[in-house]
Amino acid sequence: MARVKERLQVARQAVATFGKVVGKKPVSDIERDAAIQRFEYSFEATWKAAQLYLREMEGIEQASPKGVIRASYQVGVLDETKTEAALKMTDQRNLTVHTYNEALAQSIYARLEGYHQLMNQWLDAIETRLS
Repeated sequence: MARVKERLQVARQAVATFGKVVGKKPVSDIERDAAIQRFEYSFEATWKAAQLYLREMEGIEQASPKGVIRASYQVGVLDETKTEAALKMTDQRNLTVHTYNEALAQSIYARLEGYHQLMNQWLDAIETRLS
């Protein structure tokens, strides 16, 4: 359980830095791109924390973000609405490599505040189950 708590703490730190840059308006291109970068690493830290939780505490092995999201739903960490949102968030994360496309970058940025909330809720649910 100590490893899971440590991974959760890393994810919380990443999500906290992400939270400092979401929802600001207006934003420059540099601020927008920084927010998208923070989204990327926060997403990685969050799904990997969930992956370790599932492995260590639930005995479920999943290798991909979408597999971890679906397994989180199966064990009750995420409800159906959050699962659907998290799967969409994964698709958006996969598009971040193309943020040189101005319209795509703006579209992703517009969703970041909701993704920040979702990551916090996902981590909250895991922490609740650990306590």
